[in-house]
Amino acid sequence: MKIVSWNINGIRTFRGRFQQMLDSLNADIICLQETKVTRDLLDERTAIVEGYNSYFSFSRGRSGYSGVATFCKNSAIPFVAEEGLTGLLSSKGETVGCYGDRTEFSDEELQQLDNEGRAVITQHKITCSGDREEVLTVINVYCPRADPEKPERKLFKLRFYQLLQIRAEAILKTGSHVIILGDVNTSHKAIDHCDPDDLDSFEDNPGRKWLNNFLFGLVNTADELDDSTSDKGNLQVNKSGSQVEGGGKFVDTFRFFHPNRPNAFTCWSTLTGARQTNYGTRIDYIFANRNLVENEFVDSEIMPEVEGSDHCPVRGELRCFSIASSKCPSLCTKYMPEFAGRQQKLSRFLVKVGQPVKPEEMVEDVPQLPGSQEAEEVRENIRPTLENLVKKRDAQEAPSPVTKRPKSSYTKVKSRQHGSLLAFFKPKLNDVNTKNMPQCNSNINSYQNFEISTEPSQEIGGTRSRALESENDCLTENKHLKTLASRIYTNLSKNEELTDKEINYESDEKESHYFLTSPGHRSSNVEGPLDRSERKGSERANDKQSNIGGKSTEFWKSVLHGPPAPPSCKIHGEPCVLRTVKKAGPNLGKKFFVCARPQGHNSNPEARCNFFLWVEKGK
Repeated sequence: MKIVSWNINGIRTFRGRFQQMLDSLNADIICLQETKVTRDLLDERTAIVEGYNSYFSFSRGRSGYSGVATFCKNSAIPFVAEEGLTGLLSSKGETVGCYGDRTEFSDEELQQLDNEGRAVITQHKITCSGDREEVLTVINVYCPRADPEKPERKLFKLRFYQLLQIRAEAILKTGSHVIILGDVNTSHKAIDHCDPDDLDSFEDNPGRKWLNNFLFGLVNTADELDDSTSDKGNLQVNKSGSQVEGGGKFVDTFRFFHPNRPNAFTCWSTLTGARQTNYGTRIDYIFANRNLVENEFVDSEIMPEVEGSDHCPVRGELRCFSIASSKCPSLCTKYMPEFAGRQQKLSRFLVKVGQPVKPEEMVEDVPQLPGSQEAEEVRENIRPTLENLVKKRDAQEAPSPVTKRPKSSYTKVKSRQHGSLLAFFKPKLNDVNTKNMPQCNSNINSYQNFEISTEPSQEIGGTRSRALESENDCLTENKHLKTLASRIYTNLSKNEELTDKEINYESDEKESHYFLTSPGHRSSNVEGPLDRSERKGSERANDKQSNIGGKSTEFWKSVLHGPPAPPSCKIHGEPCVLRTVKKAGPNLGKKFFVCARPQGHNSNPEARCNFFLWVEKGK
């Protein structure tokens, strides 16, 4: 039997590959902490995973905070599961029981300790050595962190520790084996911390004092033993009186098998890149009662090679085998209404189901839904025999479509597939109303009869040949053609060329061009002067745009000169990184430069040096 604990720092970060992550851990029971998900944000792909049954505890005070979850393979289904340590969160009466003496806790305090979603308890049946069937209780916990600036959180953390110990020892007294695993948020010994010399009164920390009392083993160790020579099976070794046996009932399984392994850390700071230099702490544990550890545990390891969080998993392996229960406990997420397959669509509450509906009352009984949703919802909830009637009724009540003008009788536009999106915006020159066509043609022919041998006359013909953009503009175009003709005649008499602005006349009323300037829409028999004039205008526009672009580039370069180059650290000679003070105090918001390398011990030459430089104001 294999069991794994991992603080994943947000379960939603594994969306889409969550089952792959679970399978990669290769364990029968997987306990996750700091899921940072509430029930309303839990999606089905995370809650219901093929081959697993899951049990969640959610934070009830803050969203995206705390939370734990236990995933068991179908071969290790528990026979009972409970949320929290107090029993106050069990709504269906299915609990593990055994709460111990809690007289020193008030009801309000017990409720607060369980409101943050920090514990899930599952009980399993196992087959131990000698084919004995016994009970194993797994307590998945995420202990609070003590904020140095919030004294009330320090007290909250210690009270949670006390409640956890009372509950675990009470369950142990019933004859069940107990495993407590998760993020305890306290490094026990100096060997479990990357830099204990920088901590004042390391052994006087209240959390470490509680661990000394909670764990069975040797405290106040003076001499370190090699893993290969230490006696792992006897925790009562006393070497020259320098080690004293602890009185707790539980064992740190990792230190049982590796009592003196250095640099065995499970948590690193992601802000400083400390994982690269292994500058961290060991705060994730697998605790178990002494009898279980000595007789059934095979090994306990940390898994620093597994990434995806600021923590790494810890793993325990036992000789015993799990016996799956025939039914999942009521706490299992598959029984939640949102995942049980019993949820109904909103439309089911809007239609009387199971009662005969008269055709004349059918549409009146159905509430009107917005837009096109109405027809779909009606078809979905009313008997299929009435579907045709619904379609007929909808067709009668639908607004009459806007009548279109008849297409030209002398032209037939063939339907074809457009090769690009731009084809939908090209005007249809052949789609002209037959009633207006003679009048438009007469106007065009009248302007084509100008017999002027100068180049601008060819330009006029070329321009007119690209007129008549749509059938709706024929009547309006007459007015613009007459106005333009008079201007053309005046300009031709003076041997002046029309400007691009005059030719590309744009209607202010309809915001559409009556003379098409795109080369793709020109008449095939008109070429020459118009092309040259357009090219000249395009060249002038490009020159003007390049001049403006050059000036604007120089302007923005002078304004947006960017931040100054960062200084280099004195030790490595590498560019530093810019940081901002986020801690409350007189320096809040101030910026400073530090070495860009990851944080590490002072003795590590690859780690960050001590370079520090405040950024002056105004820079």
